[in-house]
Amino acid sequence: MLYFSRAKTYAIAAVCALGILFSLPNLAPRPNFWPGFLPWNQVHLGLDLRGGSYLLLQLDLGAVEKQDLANLVDSVRQAMRKANLGYTGLHGDAGNNQVTLHLLHNEDATAAQAALGKLITFNQTTGGANLLVNVGSDGSVSLQVPHQAQVARESQAVDQSVTIIQRRIDGSGVLNPQIARQGSDQIVVQLPGVSDPERIRALIGTTAHMTFQLVDTAAQPGAPPPVGDEVLPMQNDPNQTMVINASVAVDGADLQNAQASTDPQSGNWVVNFTLNSVGARQFADVTTENVGKPFAIILDGKIISAPVIREPITGGSGQITGNYSAQQATDFALLLRAGALPAPLSIVEEQSVGPDLGADAIKAGALSLGLGFVLVLVFMATFYGLFGWFANIALVMNLFIMLAVLSVMGATLTLPGMAGILLTLGMAVDANVLINERVREEVKNGRKPLAALEAGYTKAYGTIIDSNVTTLLAHVTLFIFGSPPVRGFAVTICVGIITTLFTATVLVRLITSRWYISRRPAALPV
Repeated sequence: MLYFSRAKTYAIAAVCALGILFSLPNLAPRPNFWPGFLPWNQVHLGLDLRGGSYLLLQLDLGAVEKQDLANLVDSVRQAMRKANLGYTGLHGDAGNNQVTLHLLHNEDATAAQAALGKLITFNQTTGGANLLVNVGSDGSVSLQVPHQAQVARESQAVDQSVTIIQRRIDGSGVLNPQIARQGSDQIVVQLPGVSDPERIRALIGTTAHMTFQLVDTAAQPGAPPPVGDEVLPMQNDPNQTMVINASVAVDGADLQNAQASTDPQSGNWVVNFTLNSVGARQFADVTTENVGKPFAIILDGKIISAPVIREPITGGSGQITGNYSAQQATDFALLLRAGALPAPLSIVEEQSVGPDLGADAIKAGALSLGLGFVLVLVFMATFYGLFGWFANIALVMNLFIMLAVLSVMGATLTLPGMAGILLTLGMAVDANVLINERVREEVKNGRKPLAALEAGYTKAYGTIIDSNVTTLLAHVTLFIFGSPPVRGFAVTICVGIITTLFTATVLVRLITSRWYISRRPAALPV
């Protein structure tokens, strides 16, 4: 047990060296000689240590169902028109989550079944169909969305929202945000160090669904809108409204890029946008056919502007003007680039942690960590002498390696995480206590030094592995089922257990072996 080959010794030394190397970013500024290919990752401070904002958001799943049902109605209309089949009474039933219609001619039932059957797709995850099409002999047609398909669609909408929120926050310059799904329809957003929570809240809460729709210039002001039209307010002045053709000419989903810039003529901030090939073709067709008519740019049901089409726009790009500041134009462009949310988000819970409170928490945590570390060192040195100092060396190295692992993982350190590190330091010497006590017993039983060391490490090894593995399994369970603060605690404990097994049973054994080979003591200092 005390024999180490040269290769094994070098491997242990390499692990210790890498531990010190990768923990340096948390202890000192980056030196000029640091190689570019080596990462310089730090352990990030969490919300409770650095201050910032905590938001619990809820996705409006009812709006998702409503939008999906409207899309299905439109798809059915296009499928029936393409098949040249007459029908009446096409409408969506939100209560039963289905679309129904009635054929004008009962003999078209087979053709309708074939035409609508093309709308059926299969979910790769669940294997189920997205639609159940039923065509009756009396001409009645129903398209039912199965419950399993609806649940899968809602789950997809939440995951899509998480992705879009991540893009928006990353684009806003916030470092190390924590964004995670919670439950079936909620999203947790933690933003450490946020200095302007109002701006971030606006970025997150805006649906950012942009459309281009024609203005109905023939509609009478103040009169009810004609069939197929809708009345929408202006974004800058909600009291001013315009009658808009409800049919979307170009959808913002076809937006490829958006950038804030200044207009060289007026000097005002504007947002330049570029459409993909599909959007560019639709934009060219609409602007070619409607020269001289106003074309409204609509964001989340509000009209941004309604410029008149002076000439066909065939390049697939355009410009959105308004009384934007630099920040407003940048944020608007960011919203368009990140994409529209599938449904509105509402803020269920909001908390703000001030930087002063975070600084106090860091001081208290660092004080408890340092004091606990010193007490453990004093205990081991007092009760076990030289072997206690061997354990202390391993304990210091354990702290370096644990910090290095957390840095490479890009982990975020919270108050529970700091508590986990402190607990790990206390647990780390348990293995050395077991070994040293076992060695003492062997010496009392009359064994010679080498035999006592061999027996101490061999007989304590099984107990050490059992206790640490059971603790590891318990904290893995905490990580799987716990809340975010509990997960932070569990991560530091799990990392600490793994590094402890290395330093306490391998590194200390190597140090002890080298000491014994160099000294050949007649008696052990236990």
